[in-house]
Amino acid sequence: MNKTTYRLILALLLHQLKLFGQTPAFVTDSLDTYIKRNMAASKIPGLAVAIVENGKVIVAKGYGLRQVGKPDSVDANTLFYMASNTKLFTATALASLADQKKLSLDDKVLKHLPDFALYDTLATKMVTIRDLLANRLGVKSYEGDFVYWNSDYTMQDVMKNLRLVKPAGQFRQDYSYSNAGFVTAGLVIPKVTGQSWNSYVDQTILKPLGMANTYLLTANYAKQKNIAYGYTNCCTSGGELMQVAFDNLDNLGPAGGMVSSVNDISKWLIMQLDSGRYEGKRILPYSVLEATRRASTIITYKKHPIAPFTYEFYCLGIGLFDYQHMDVYSHAGGAFGFHTNTTFVPSRKLGIVVLINQDNSNFHESLRFQILDAYAKAPYEDKNAYFYERSLRRDKKQSQDIKELETRVAKNNQPPIPLSAYTGTYRNPLYGTIRIEVATESKSKNGLLIHFQHHPDLTARLDYMDKDEFRITFSNPRFGIAPALFSTQNGKGVSVDVKATDFVDFEPYRFTR
Repeated sequence: MNKTTYRLILALLLHQLKLFGQTPAFVTDSLDTYIKRNMAASKIPGLAVAIVENGKVIVAKGYGLRQVGKPDSVDANTLFYMASNTKLFTATALASLADQKKLSLDDKVLKHLPDFALYDTLATKMVTIRDLLANRLGVKSYEGDFVYWNSDYTMQDVMKNLRLVKPAGQFRQDYSYSNAGFVTAGLVIPKVTGQSWNSYVDQTILKPLGMANTYLLTANYAKQKNIAYGYTNCCTSGGELMQVAFDNLDNLGPAGGMVSSVNDISKWLIMQLDSGRYEGKRILPYSVLEATRRASTIITYKKHPIAPFTYEFYCLGIGLFDYQHMDVYSHAGGAFGFHTNTTFVPSRKLGIVVLINQDNSNFHESLRFQILDAYAKAPYEDKNAYFYERSLRRDKKQSQDIKELETRVAKNNQPPIPLSAYTGTYRNPLYGTIRIEVATESKSKNGLLIHFQHHPDLTARLDYMDKDEFRITFSNPRFGIAPALFSTQNGKGVSVDVKATDFVDFEPYRFTR
């Protein structure tokens, strides 16, 4: 290589390094405008975002309101439900214990949890901690969430109920997102350490990082001062924005119980991007982080319609996809009234966290893509346009569906059997029992009321429509409005199908007596 060629190559490399170190103009000049415009369009009351670049926090700020109608603004310390962004903390804790030789990620679950079982006895004997963390149990994605979400089931109950869930896919082959699997993985921690899941994660990860404004249990969320209130516009015929009650997700803690702020998550991201170090201090060995980042389960090889990636894997508590020639690690989270996204790109020393207090918008996803585009120096394309148009179509259909149910109820048809013939106690093997009685206060003449054994604060009104079908309206609006079909024999109700919104669980639950 001659000197001229060498100097040309060196000049090009220096130019690339210079460009690499520059914060994109979109971030410095356009981020505020982009966020505020899309928040207004998508009815998002509040949002917080942080961007970490080369070990420094270059953006950490809030937009909008913590609570509609109140003057308190979101800032970088405002708490949001992190939901499934908890999972990487659980996986990291277990990977750390493996690095310390206190367990192996390939340990059989039965070694630590003798009461554990899946529906399939052969899979029960084979399943490992890694299988739990890699979402490859073969069950349907999110199956069981209706049973556990805001219910009085304990973490032990969540684990034990896995034996009742019939698999729809192949063990270790098919991707199946399972909150119950992560809860089970979290239960291994006290068996090995003598500490609860939340205590161990707090002492070994949160405290060393100085994440003093992060909490691993949701029960005391409302008692904190600087909190975001959750909203949805999913479950009415007019799409009105509604405040929803705070979730209590402590029974799903290892899968989704954490609450935090963008300032605190920024510390986590800096540690991820500095090979396990924060402010010059070793928090975790890089081998621990590396263990969580190994692709374990294929999610899809389908090309995304708007985001330029062609594959997506699930690692351990984090997803991996290619984006603009970058390996990107990312995870989303959703709880009633909240959506979150955490993303980091080790090759670019780039981290992003987006928190919103509205659960019917995907702006937490599209904003992440928009920032990635900026750092990849891709031509500008409004990534939220696709998500927004899709959400408008979805919301329009949902509104039409709810209005159709209203129309059927308004006809005041008479049920084919007396209302009392539908009443009684019904049972689902996974859930437990519901009790149905005639509603004394119903908006229609032909109404029933459901009481749920494991949701003491939840009821559902059943208003008759036609052909043994009722409209179900849950007292917690985020559970949704849907048709509920009874089966009858000999003039008596023998079963009923209960379905919450897909945000809770894709599956209907059949209760029989």
